[in-house]
Amino acid sequence: MLAATLAVSALVGFSAPMTEAAYSLNPEVKDATPALKEASQIGVLKHETPELQNEANKDAIVVMSFGTTFKDTRAKTIDATVKAIQAAHPDVKVVTAFTSHIIIDRIAKNEGIKYPTPEEALQELKSDGYTRVALASLDVIPGMEYAYDKGVYENYKNQFKKMTLGTSLMYWQGQEEQPDDVTETIEALETQFPKLKKDEAILIMAHGTPQVSNAYYSVIQAKINELGLKNVFVYTVEGWPSLETVMPKLKANGIKKVTLMPMMMVAGDHANNDMAGSDPDSHKSQLEAAGYKVDAYIHGIGENEKIRALYVKRANDAWDALESDK
Repeated sequence: MLAATLAVSALVGFSAPMTEAAYSLNPEVKDATPALKEASQIGVLKHETPELQNEANKDAIVVMSFGTTFKDTRAKTIDATVKAIQAAHPDVKVVTAFTSHIIIDRIAKNEGIKYPTPEEALQELKSDGYTRVALASLDVIPGMEYAYDKGVYENYKNQFKKMTLGTSLMYWQGQEEQPDDVTETIEALETQFPKLKKDEAILIMAHGTPQVSNAYYSVIQAKINELGLKNVFVYTVEGWPSLETVMPKLKANGIKKVTLMPMMMVAGDHANNDMAGSDPDSHKSQLEAAGYKVDAYIHGIGENEKIRALYVKRANDAWDALESDK
């Protein structure tokens, strides 16, 4: 059985404390199965392959992102974040990998740039003699895309001497002795909020996911409320809550003007079209049709310097776990 208490070991990070965590197994459990051991692993994941421990260390960081075909926002968000991670680790090879195969193909066709998938990046690193790899994620929450990241980790961890996987931007929620990534992220986002009058609101558009991790958006809203940020509401383009869910709150609060803002790494198709497009079914058009004045802040959160700093912290956590002997 799993004990309810977290066993926490704090490691001093590159620029901030890093926390690894796992549920501690009850002492009565003498022969834990591989599945039970895997289920107990949370936070930054770490694996060492026993038969490869005599290999020399040759290290790399793979930064995984969904990607975007919008070249301008890609430069300001993904590229800028990867550069910040590289700056924190100047002597380490840093590779960008995209998880969207469609986006990879479209960029290759339209720009002549071939981004690797995480699998391709790891295969190339292995062929080039790299033995230790830290995987860093640019995902916002641990949803479907982060599940892909974990799948890559699970499928390739035994091919390297050591491999780690960092967490998404928001992972810990302040439970037990863990950090509060959600509050930390909201406070970073708040730096880009416009000052609101009594009859104004901010609608933060998240992506949404069919996974149970969609519940993160309820946590985000609860943390927004705890911080005393009035008339700031989270909704999703492909999940719950939807725009239709939050619109009654606008009416109930006497809102007349709304600022739409994406909570996505990039300002791509969802931000430019679903959120702020000219089609009658865009969120902006729906709100205007309902009588609201609407502004659209079309910038990915990767443009926010404080958000980029948080992503660097997440990458540093993965790196510190790679360097740790514990």
